[in-house]
Amino acid sequence: MKLEIAPVHARLRAPFVSAWGSVVDRSLLLVRIESVDGVSGFGEAAPLPSYDGVTIDDVRAALEDCRETLRDGDERDRASLLRACTRRAVLPQAVAAVDLALWDLEGRRRREPVWRLLGAPAPAPVEVNATIASSDRAGAAAEAAAARAAGFRCAKVKVGLGDDAGRLAAVRAAAGRELAIRLDANGAWTAAEATATLRVLEPVGIELCEEPVSGLDQLAAVCAQTRIAVALDESSALPGALEERHCTAVCLKISRFGGITGLLDAAVRARAAGYEVYLASTLDGPLGIAAALHAAAALGPDRPCGLATLPTFDGRPDPLPAAGGRMRVADGPGLGDGLIGWYASDDAQ
Repeated sequence: MKLEIAPVHARLRAPFVSAWGSVVDRSLLLVRIESVDGVSGFGEAAPLPSYDGVTIDDVRAALEDCRETLRDGDERDRASLLRACTRRAVLPQAVAAVDLALWDLEGRRRREPVWRLLGAPAPAPVEVNATIASSDRAGAAAEAAAARAAGFRCAKVKVGLGDDAGRLAAVRAAAGRELAIRLDANGAWTAAEATATLRVLEPVGIELCEEPVSGLDQLAAVCAQTRIAVALDESSALPGALEERHCTAVCLKISRFGGITGLLDAAVRARAAGYEVYLASTLDGPLGIAAALHAAAALGPDRPCGLATLPTFDGRPDPLPAAGGRMRVADGPGLGDGLIGWYASDDAQ
C-alpha cells in the first residue's frame, strides 16, 4: 500500500473562541492510502494544539512511522493492519487518519458504505447542535436566532469567557424556550466556581454542561452538587475515565479516540459504565465529520451531537449540511462521495 500525506490549511469565517483560546484557521493532514489494485481510501488527521496539545508536525512524524507497515500491508486485513499502525503511530490523531482511510478503502473495494460494514441498519438522520462561539452578547444572540430559524433544537454556547450570564440571557431571549442550551466550559472553572456558576445559570434552562472543570474527581464533585447534567469532554481521554461513571454523559471525538474503530470501542466502554454518549468535532474537515456520522449510525447517540461545524470554514462548500437540525451520512461507498473536493480549495496549500 502507498501512503500519501498532504497538508491542508483552512481559514475560519470568524474566530472560534473558547476558554482555551481563539482559533482563526485550521491545519489538517489529508491522508490517502492506495492499495496494490489501485483503489484508494482517504482519511484526515485533525490535531488541535490548543485543545489536545498535539501539533501537525507530531502527527506527520507519527504517520511516517506507519509508512513501512502500510507498504507491506496489502495482504493483511483492515483490523490487523490498523493494530500494527496503532503500535507504530501511538498518537490517536494519527491513528484516526489511518483508520478512516482503511475504512474508506474497504468500503470502496466492497462498494458499500461504512455504516453497512459496521453492521448498522439504514441510518436515521443524526440530531446535531448549533455552536455559538461569539464572545459578545449581540453576536451570541444573532447566532442563537439563526440556529432557531435553521431548525436546530439545541445550541452549544462557549462559557468561561467572561459575561457568561449576560450572553446566555441574550441567547435565551433570541432563541426562545424551545431551543435547548448546552454549555461548554472547556475546563475553565474550579469545582467551587463551577458549582456556583451553574447554580446562577440554572434558571436560563441548561440542557448540559461539558467539562466545567478538568479532572475526573473534580467533575464527579461538580456533578454531585448541581441539577444540570455534566459531561466529560477533554477529560474523557484520562486513564479510567470510561471505566467508571464520573458524571452524566461523555462527548467522544473521532480525532481524540483514534478514528471510527477507537470511538466505537470507547462508546461501548462508556455505556457499560453508565454514561450517556454523544459525538462532536474538533473543527474537523468533512472526512472527520463523515466518519462521525457513520459511527453515529452504529451506536445511536443519546443526545444531540456537535458535528455541524463545517459552516465555520470560510470559502469552502459544505458537503454535509444540516437540515432542520439534523445531518445525514454522505451518499456513496466508503465514507461517502463528494468529500475530497473540500480539501482542494484555494487556501489548501
